[in-house]
Amino acid sequence: MFDFVRKHTRIMQFLLFLLIVPSFVLFGIDGYSRFNEKGPVVAKVAGRDITQSEWDAAHRSEAERIRQSMPSLDPKLLDSPEARYATLERLIRESVLAAAATDLKLTTSDTRLARELQENPTIASLRDSEGRLDMERYRRLVASQGMTPEMFEAQVRADLSTRQVLQGLTGSTISSATQARVALDALLERREVHVVRWNPSDFAGRVTITDADLEASYRRNEARYQAPEQADIEYLVLDVDTIKKSIAVSEADLKAYYEQNSERLSGQEERRASHILISAPRTSAESERQKAKAKAEELLAQARKAPDTFAELARKNSQDPGSAGKGGDLDFFVRGAMVKPFEDAAFALKKGEFSSVVETEYGYHIIRLTDIKAPQTRGFNEMKAELEEQVRKQQAQRKFQESAEAFSNGVYEQSDSLKPVAERLKLEIRTANGVTRAGVAGAAGPLTNQKFLAALFSAESVDKKRNTEAVETASNQLVSGRILKYQPAKTRPFAEVKDQVRAAFLIEKGAELARQEGEAQLAKWRAKDEETGGLPAAVVVSRDQTGNLPPEVLEAALKADPARLPGWLGIDLGEKGYAVVRVNKVIPRPTPDAEALRQETRQYAQLWAGLEGKAYYNLLKERYKVQILAAKPAVRTVEEAGSKTAK
Repeated sequence: MFDFVRKHTRIMQFLLFLLIVPSFVLFGIDGYSRFNEKGPVVAKVAGRDITQSEWDAAHRSEAERIRQSMPSLDPKLLDSPEARYATLERLIRESVLAAAATDLKLTTSDTRLARELQENPTIASLRDSEGRLDMERYRRLVASQGMTPEMFEAQVRADLSTRQVLQGLTGSTISSATQARVALDALLERREVHVVRWNPSDFAGRVTITDADLEASYRRNEARYQAPEQADIEYLVLDVDTIKKSIAVSEADLKAYYEQNSERLSGQEERRASHILISAPRTSAESERQKAKAKAEELLAQARKAPDTFAELARKNSQDPGSAGKGGDLDFFVRGAMVKPFEDAAFALKKGEFSSVVETEYGYHIIRLTDIKAPQTRGFNEMKAELEEQVRKQQAQRKFQESAEAFSNGVYEQSDSLKPVAERLKLEIRTANGVTRAGVAGAAGPLTNQKFLAALFSAESVDKKRNTEAVETASNQLVSGRILKYQPAKTRPFAEVKDQVRAAFLIEKGAELARQEGEAQLAKWRAKDEETGGLPAAVVVSRDQTGNLPPEVLEAALKADPARLPGWLGIDLGEKGYAVVRVNKVIPRPTPDAEALRQETRQYAQLWAGLEGKAYYNLLKERYKVQILAAKPAVRTVEEAGSKTAK
């Protein structure tokens, strides 16, 4: 068979051409490639599938948006299963509301879309003094989000349409001050209580322990003493920092870079100006704006007649509180520091000149340029270290992009070893022992990334010892690993955990004794209901003033029947012991002042609107037959994770 293929290569090429081309014609190249790339279905809404690839793409976009707005945020929080699941829930919500908007025939007119775009502060910053949009900057802005202007506007239109689904309900919520007061008085009701606690640790000296007791406790609670599954692994990291260490930059490259970028590297020109502002926001009436402009024109004429009086004019007339007291002085600034109309005027002036009246979103300005600080050109030797770092970083970034595909393909194509990829890309093979699904205690980087750990403990990796796929664990960072030695979850021997069993047994028996003594004392107090001798001083508690009480104790005290007060309660706190509470009386909440009442009414209305919106959304989820096929992550300890795996 293979001899025939080798001898009739052209015939086979022609046959393959006939088989493959129709597939592309029928489905398109993009559809053909996506056929296998969408991944499993993770949710269904109104009969439409949400796939793993959609979920991954949405989470990458969301994580990048959060990283840009909160650079100091720990990246591990964005890679957690909880964060990823929240993204899936958002995707489902968007799909449900979009389906509802379609069925309700809710659309967005061109006029409404235009108004939304005009009110967008980011887009507003791209307009010139005459209100014209800088289309080139606008295209760059939306391109940074991976969209064209048409795609961005279509997305805004769709968002406005889906927003109407809930706005009709939440926007019509009516709440009176009386309703708010009744609800909040009940929620924030105060009660006077006495609280007595019995802690397990207080009874430790009364607990008798034998080895037989400990062994019996160990057998009853074997799940507590599970050692989680773990593995010894090796892994590769491809990132910009790793590549940067291997790059050597020549003197010639540095000099060429310096000559090409010397002007930019030397810094920006700075200008110092003073101004007089006559405030007139664009939301003001036209008559008010014209009056403000006339005032500015009058002051400009005075300043031009007597330039030396400008500082005094600013002190008396400028409505900019930040600079008026300093004679209008704004100190030095660079391009980009001021709103565009102001910046354009200031950088067009010569030292000592006045601008004409300049209109901005704040009102009307008279600008006087008082100084110019030209950038100082720095010599090559002075900047050499800085230049080397910049060039190395740029080259590393380019090399990372070139190497990423080779890395991803290599770990997949030669899945039984990381060595070929490591040698080809000159990467160090790293190792780690005792890695669990929760990572490695005290580790950082990829060994704490949940996506990488999930790939590492997948069936393919555990059973066949194959390389994981190339996992993106951070921006410009790819990781692949493989298991060298795997140890499934198992129950640790009694001898190994005897001290832990002893500690748990002491708590268990201490809690039992605490409960017995607390119940006995409670019975005595109930028998002499009017006597409160020996009780600690009464305290007043509420949901917003907890008095540091355990949540179980606080809730029990606040739920006690007001018709049966004063009354006694016994609360079993499990391993935290036992508590007895005497609830003396209900204390009405103080009457809020008029302003506080208005604020509470607004907050109550917002809360009620949110609850109505949530109830309606849940109804829509039922109507559109939402199915979530991805498992919701549970917060588990390492021991619990190991126990679940063992089962």
